[in-house]
Amino acid sequence: MSARKILILNGHPAENTFTQALCEAYATAAQAAGHDVRLHKLSQLEFDADFGQAGFSGAKRLEPQIEAVLADFEWAEHVVVAFPLWWGGMPGKLKGLFDRILLPGRTFDPRIVTDGLPKPLLAGKSGRVLVASDTPPDLMEQFYGNAAHVQVERQILNFVGIDPVETCHFGALQGSSADERAAWLNTASELGALAA
Repeated sequence: MSARKILILNGHPAENTFTQALCEAYATAAQAAGHDVRLHKLSQLEFDADFGQAGFSGAKRLEPQIEAVLADFEWAEHVVVAFPLWWGGMPGKLKGLFDRILLPGRTFDPRIVTDGLPKPLLAGKSGRVLVASDTPPDLMEQFYGNAAHVQVERQILNFVGIDPVETCHFGALQGSSADERAAWLNTASELGALAA
């Protein structure tokens, strides 16, 4: 397999989390396999998460740190987004990041519409979503229809052209054993080595 350019976005707003461990396992294995990896940590990004506009005209200027994240979305061939499941979805700061950086002219073109959707500008990239939660994966599917997965895969990443996107859901974290966590980290490493 040829080397790929990989963006990893750790979407946990805190440090020293299992989400961070998943990102590090993925990144370490991907780099060892010869892939070019760039990692951003939400916990280290300083920006106004409130889009604060009724529309895209007059949007706030991107802070340098999140301009760098957007530039890496444009640079990458494979995008990895990792986050904890909080109240059925991603943390608010991560949603705020997407609100701020997924902009017309950079990630989609509203002037060109097909089947009601604007032209995506990040086409040709693949994606991987890593979700860590206390909700077991089978209950996430059975009771909630994998709503958080659908939001990130289809309504965010697919919308701007990142397709295909696959999700791995790790859980339940609460009460998990050291062996279970080691197995989940091993899965992240295997995905990283394959840039999958």
